[in-house]
Amino acid sequence: MNDSPLHQFGLQLLQSHKIDFKKNDKAFVDHFFAHIDEIEFLFNQIYGGHSKRNEAFEALLNALILFYQQRTAIFKKKDTAKVKKQNWFLSNEITGMSLYVDRFSGNLKGLQEKLPYFKELGVNFLHLMPLFESPDGESDGGYAVSNFRKIDARFGSNEDLYDLIQEMNQQDMYVMLDIVYNHTSHHHEWAQKAKAGDAYYQDFFYCYDTQDIPNQFDQNMPEIFPESSPGNFTYIPECKKWVMTVFHQYQWDLNYSNPSVFVAMLDHVLHYANLGVDILRIDAPAFIWKQMGTSCQNLPQAHTLLRLLKQCVLVASPGMALLGEAIVSPNEIIKYFGTDEAIAKECDVAYNATQMALQWDALATGDTRVMLAAQHPIMQKPFGCTWLSYTRCHDDIGLGYDDEMIERAGFNAYQHRTYLKNYFAGWQEGSPAAGALFSVNPKTGDARISGSLASLCGLEKAIEWKSEIEIEHALKKIILMQAMTLFIGGIPMLFYGDELAYTNDYSYLQEAGKSYDNRWMHRPIIDWNKNEKRNEVGSYENTIFTATKKMIALRKSLAILSDLKNTNWMPPHNIHIAGFVRTLENKKLYCVFNYKNSASFLTWYAFKEQGERPSVLHDHWTGQNFKVGNDHEHFVLAPYSFAILETIK
Repeated sequence: MNDSPLHQFGLQLLQSHKIDFKKNDKAFVDHFFAHIDEIEFLFNQIYGGHSKRNEAFEALLNALILFYQQRTAIFKKKDTAKVKKQNWFLSNEITGMSLYVDRFSGNLKGLQEKLPYFKELGVNFLHLMPLFESPDGESDGGYAVSNFRKIDARFGSNEDLYDLIQEMNQQDMYVMLDIVYNHTSHHHEWAQKAKAGDAYYQDFFYCYDTQDIPNQFDQNMPEIFPESSPGNFTYIPECKKWVMTVFHQYQWDLNYSNPSVFVAMLDHVLHYANLGVDILRIDAPAFIWKQMGTSCQNLPQAHTLLRLLKQCVLVASPGMALLGEAIVSPNEIIKYFGTDEAIAKECDVAYNATQMALQWDALATGDTRVMLAAQHPIMQKPFGCTWLSYTRCHDDIGLGYDDEMIERAGFNAYQHRTYLKNYFAGWQEGSPAAGALFSVNPKTGDARISGSLASLCGLEKAIEWKSEIEIEHALKKIILMQAMTLFIGGIPMLFYGDELAYTNDYSYLQEAGKSYDNRWMHRPIIDWNKNEKRNEVGSYENTIFTATKKMIALRKSLAILSDLKNTNWMPPHNIHIAGFVRTLENKKLYCVFNYKNSASFLTWYAFKEQGERPSVLHDHWTGQNFKVGNDHEHFVLAPYSFAILETIK
């Protein structure tokens, strides 16, 4: 600690809260003074000239102290262990699953009863989709929150969540929850007060008396859901104002130019930390700063706010990591780890949405050239941060890589994207996929893709066709896609149902609050009788569950698969095969994947140009050993197969 006015002010606050400087609270005090200068610097960058600056900054510091004091001894101990380990989330021993509690197990108590199922599979990290109160029929899948502190009754109670997390801690499992950071439901207390005319809470949102300013914003802001929710503003008759509603008309965007909003949302972030959250998923961070004359996405101030939030978390709950759910272009997504002097000081984790989409590209075309052409920005991820790797999630699949990447691979971008959309929608002649286009923009032709992993891989149609070869190919595709996700690096996150080859669930068409949104087709209601088929040898469920379990166990057994910025792509020798090398000390692991519906041949030279030349390779997946042949000879990969090869000689 120094004698600056800031540090003296911080000292007075700590003393007023009766912080123990020498014993119980020493680690907190060290963190507090290690980060307070950066916190003030970042806070002033955004709010330095605001009339509420001083009171808001004091409220922020008080929040850090109060939430630390409320943190349980168990979680403080866990913080210490994580800080000592450093970047605990880089470990190869973590495998996650994302799920809707009600659709997976009915409620939180039911989920607690299912914890042995995850242990059987090897999953030790759960992402629980939004649990907090949201209005029926206007919930956006839980992302329209009306109360950030109250569990929605359909999931159970706050006590049920507390009990679940306590049990998960005892079983060395991690948990991720969402903070819907960009907006609230119009039923939220703040919005209700704003509707009633409370000027203080109207300033929590973007409220305008006329449509003049909204029209100016709209000149540069794209529409997110042009089909179901066109425009970015909604007229609210109760208060006779136009309110910014970027996603849906029932979701009001928060106004982070008001420091009171940042402090209020920080309270919720730290509340989640004290529930025992290991990774907090920040929903839609690209949208949190709005500025007229821009797209209101990915603005520099949004990154400053995220860095400020990260500094605050490092003080009050240093064991909790932050995930930025920024599904943006490859060159933009990398910025959410931090840039320039702030590299690795923003979000700890980000979705590798680009790689996810590239895997689907390769599956549809049987060609890996676009995947390889798009890797440069992905590879810029800094050491100490990690990707969340996934094949499927609750959301649609957006083809978010740049046209330039497609053209560099030798394709016409428009024709290529059209082919992919038609292929996965099942419109392309011969396509086995059974998906649907989501959020079609009639002005641009842009669209995203819905459908379960199994249905997009062809299992649904193959069963209808009663084609054994198509069923075999579909099952191999599912395993191939998950293998890339599990071995490429980062935290692999399975989507519930995919471990058992669930095909599209069309029951959503019978629900008024869901029928307009075809993403619900890949958000299945779990049939636990069907899940028992994982024990029936020869069933589709058994085939996929067994393979997934084996891949997870293999990943956990190989420290080389930790995310130590140790992945390098192999030069292309066959357009149907993608390969990368994972390294650790003097070890090498070659991971190669065949996206073709027939056997593909890879020259043995591909394994020799990576430095020291191997003579014998062991495939951890099949258990076979392979003698490395001459350059004109080949390693053969069966249709839709992969190999995890380690040098043993």
